Amino acid sequence: MIELGYSLSNRFPDPPQTDYRTAPVRTLRHDLFCGDVFLDVDGHELATGWEWVPVLDFAWAVCDIVEQLDDDPRGSRAATVRTADLDFTQNTELLRFARRFGWVEISATWRRNSEPLVVRHADLRREARDFLQDVLADLFDMHEGLADNPNIWTVQGRFPRV
Repeated sequence: MIELGYSLSNRFPDPPQTDYRTAPVRTLRHDLFCGDVFLDVDGHELATGWEWVPVLDFAWAVCDIVEQLDDDPRGSRAATVRTADLDFTQNTELLRFARRFGWVEISATWRRNSEPLVVRHADLRREARDFLQDVLADLFDMHEGLADNPNIWTVQGRFPRV
């Protein structure tokens, strides 16, 4: 069982003058909604503790990565390892996703000696999309106008719940 979660930081608040209705993709993904994220697989957790991770970008990027790992026409029958990295732009750390057959290993460079988390690709896809939609719903409650942003409509439509 995989669970993705987050917490927003009080140390890095969004600028008060932000117009969430018209914020461009770059601002939405990289400049707003900072905090920490975690992945938990059967009680084993990978978590950030930096308080500056752009939470919406993380959710969006994980959805992108899950789809990227699935672009082999053989799908879960593919024996070739497909990898994708999610890099954290404010430091040199990254999450590495490696898919072989229907399984994905997730490892973190800041946890060099730990075993990777292993999940089914289908479970990761479902949880990533649920996480993105849950993050958006939470942010809509906190930020007036965000739900009216056309860039948000695009990501919602691209990654609906499975």
